[in-house]
Amino acid sequence: MLLQIKDLSIKYRSDNGDVKAVNNLNLQVDEGRTLGFVGETGAGKTTTALGVMRLIPNPPGEVTSGQVLFEGQDLLNASEDEMRDVRGGKIAMIFQDPMTSLNPLVTVGDQIAEMILLHKDVDKEQASVLAGEMLEKVGIPAGRKGEYPHQFSGGMRQRVVIAIALACNPKLIIADEPTTALDVTIQAQVLELMKELKHEFNTATIMITHDLGVVAEICDDVAVIYAGSIVEYASIQELYENPKHPYTLGLFQSIPDLEDESEFLHVIDGMPPDPTDLPTGCSFHPRCPNAMPVCSQKTPGTYDVKAGHQVSCFLFEGGQE
Repeated sequence: MLLQIKDLSIKYRSDNGDVKAVNNLNLQVDEGRTLGFVGETGAGKTTTALGVMRLIPNPPGEVTSGQVLFEGQDLLNASEDEMRDVRGGKIAMIFQDPMTSLNPLVTVGDQIAEMILLHKDVDKEQASVLAGEMLEKVGIPAGRKGEYPHQFSGGMRQRVVIAIALACNPKLIIADEPTTALDVTIQAQVLELMKELKHEFNTATIMITHDLGVVAEICDDVAVIYAGSIVEYASIQELYENPKHPYTLGLFQSIPDLEDESEFLHVIDGMPPDPTDLPTGCSFHPRCPNAMPVCSQKTPGTYDVKAGHQVSCFLFEGGQE
């Protein structure tokens, strides 16, 4: 197992009280596999990623408990020097907006070369050559390495960001909604590129998204997050063919169906909970059509409904289908 997150909790201090962004979250990613990390805006996806990278701003953020085991090492206990080696060298992150990820005053070639110089034993000339090769791998001519970010389109800038992330052949890439700012055609190209590079480099990926279409296109496994906790985890095929948690079912039912002639989309009743005042018991119970009295009193455990398919819901206590 490449990455294992155990009972991770992260909170932010605010004037209105503590914002419980991540709550006893458990997650795992195996080598060479792509995990879809799915949930509504504000569910805790990006906060979890920043926690793995040890980039939670403190203050106001704080990791209050848990472990982040990467290749057996707990990153939460690693020194800052060790984390500098991990970031970019072993774990790389692709952010949502490529324009804010790139330095507008530095050529794209120099930005890729900078990452290579940080983590590889090469000189500037070799780093520049390698930067050109990385651009070629993501479909950009090496001759453009002397150009600046504003000279590239949105899709091209995202390719540059991917080139930077892959420059040192990391074992894990965390992609935080990397196609959100792109139109559908360019999104498809970027996703196809990421699939090709995954097979070439055998890099594990956490794909953070709220788009179930993106998950179906690129992922091997899926973790569904709600109010800072994982509510369902399964392989892509198992989750799409056999979703179990009422929240997961609500997400699938809210997707438009071209063959369905109904006038209105199905919606999940209510609103996501206020993270400064989470409900007792299961966080989803105020919106759940299957809620039972126990749901408001106790937090459900994680139950195996099949090998590799886990659900955090009292409906499946004892592991029954």
